[in-house]
Amino acid sequence: MEDIPSLASLLGQLFEQEAEFTADYDLQKSGLEMILSNPNVGEIMVAEGPEGQVIGMVSLLFTISTALGGKAALLEDMIVHPDFRGKGCGSLLVGAAMKLARTQGCKRITLLTDFNDLAAEKFYQKHGFKLSPMVPLRQLLG
Repeated sequence: MEDIPSLASLLGQLFEQEAEFTADYDLQKSGLEMILSNPNVGEIMVAEGPEGQVIGMVSLLFTISTALGGKAALLEDMIVHPDFRGKGCGSLLVGAAMKLARTQGCKRITLLTDFNDLAAEKFYQKHGFKLSPMVPLRQLLG
């Protein structure tokens, strides 16, 4: 829980670069607290820099897939501080998320990335993710 301010700050950086979301420290803090207070909801993996500072994160949220008859995961909020990109930190985080999903018995990991973010798309494909013919639709309820 002591990492929440650093994690919320990282999420602010992520949401500033995503087309659909807006950074809001208090909302990000609240969402992080909800995940960290209930491991059944999901887990957050953190990467630390050489001085112990938080430099990256990924969250893995759990759900059930009726199509696969078991637990599934949603890889959310993957971000590495710009000063530490290109050094393998993101790959370590994705690898840790995939390992956690397997140990949790998940049968699938799904993630969303911006439609026009080809660098992110290539990054995830390098780690075995494939484009899906499914199209996400959203309706905000708040």
